[in-house]
Amino acid sequence: MIGIDIGGTKTHGVRFEDGVPVRDESTGSSNVQNVSREVAAANLAALFGMIGGGSVDEVYAGAGGIDTEEDAQALAALISPHVSGARVTVVHDSRLLLAAGGASTGVAVIGGTGSAAWGRNDDGDEARAGGWGYLLGDEGSGYWLGREAVRHSLRRMNRKLKADELTTALLESCGIDGPDKLIALFHSPDTGRRFWAQQARLVVEAAAAGHEASNRLVEQAGRDLADLAAQVVRQLGIAGPVILGGGLGMNVPALQDSFRAGLEAQGIADVRVLDQEPVFGVLQLVAEQRG
Repeated sequence: MIGIDIGGTKTHGVRFEDGVPVRDESTGSSNVQNVSREVAAANLAALFGMIGGGSVDEVYAGAGGIDTEEDAQALAALISPHVSGARVTVVHDSRLLLAAGGASTGVAVIGGTGSAAWGRNDDGDEARAGGWGYLLGDEGSGYWLGREAVRHSLRRMNRKLKADELTTALLESCGIDGPDKLIALFHSPDTGRRFWAQQARLVVEAAAAGHEASNRLVEQAGRDLADLAAQVVRQLGIAGPVILGGGLGMNVPALQDSFRAGLEAQGIADVRVLDQEPVFGVLQLVAEQRG
């Protein structure tokens, strides 16, 4: 069996034999919301070239933006040529996250390039919040933090304030010499969702160094992710668990603290941070699928 987790930045694939991972590789994103179909196909081809295709009976893939059966079929069509005859299942990547957290019911929250929450209760009811993409939402995500760093810098420019620590780091990372050039760069076809999501690390680093505005942004990101989770908890009528994953969610303690505090304020105490990559959740999902 092969498990695949397709995020906004990378595609992570693991080949399992008798439930044991034997090959574990990553390539660039193959999510067609972030890259062209041609790039997605090329990255999947590279991944299968590393972990092997051919004689495999099952592929289970999770990806952001899988909102309809048509979305799932379109991604399955890119995967199937590499695994002739295999059963290919495609789901929203939040399902991988919940299973990787060792839960069959509860709420999974993705805080990565984008953001979303998904959950299921004991009756099999499902609910979602967020996951609308960067033009409509993605609050608390890497893209959101990167964009807010730009907005912070532009507001300071409009007020005739000199560049602070965050703005200075942002300008250096972007290779430009003044905040006035951020507007054109932000709208340039040479940058996009992934580029600005990568700037989130500058906010995280500035916050860790004591930069007040960056601290506020990281705390707001945690609260926004907590709000997504709480929406799903209320819709499903459950107490938890709520499992936080994604690159930001798993690696930024200040965001985790804000996330927990935001949920505790709403009476939700069973909050966990994912401690393994979501792709390993496919083992539980396949076992559930087979009954």
